[in-house]
Amino acid sequence: MTTLETSRLILRPCLPEDRELFYELSSDPAVLEFFPFSRSREDADTIFSMIRNLTPEPGFEFLTLTLKHSGEAIGFSGLSRLQLEPHLPGDAVEIGWRISARHWGKGYATEAGMALVRHAFAALSLEEILSVAVHDNRRVLAVMHKIGMQRDPACDFDHPQIPETHPHLKRHVVYRLRAAEWRAQHARHVGS
Repeated sequence: MTTLETSRLILRPCLPEDRELFYELSSDPAVLEFFPFSRSREDADTIFSMIRNLTPEPGFEFLTLTLKHSGEAIGFSGLSRLQLEPHLPGDAVEIGWRISARHWGKGYATEAGMALVRHAFAALSLEEILSVAVHDNRRVLAVMHKIGMQRDPACDFDHPQIPETHPHLKRHVVYRLRAAEWRAQHARHVGS
């Protein structure tokens, strides 16, 4: 089981008591601004149970972000295998996060993202990670940039799982970070 630690956060495996937070993030209009629909309590509980019952590939667990000083769960993050062929390769790995709106603007997504990047390249020896988001989701795009990812406009695509009733959410942009680039960034940061 993967557990990661930063200066302010512990990223730990998801527990049964995280069900309430999962529902909050699945139904909060602010958090779901760039999603086509919210989830009912029943749907959120079903998805949460499904996630909890999966046996993930080592290192690819669905992690809960908790504040070190209080133990409060504030969001979820992790690495996952993308299933967006032919738009992206079948072996592509995505980094993602979702944080409660009451904790936005404090750098927690960036902090968790940096820990997951380090985990992806140092512990899992991945060659590359991707992140995919709606084209004008500025908060998420800013985090991607802060954790060292670069946009790859040649890979932008219209997401096949977004319904035609939400055309403003269809266009997705792709950001990439390769292990060699991360090592170079990390070496520059350590050397400065």
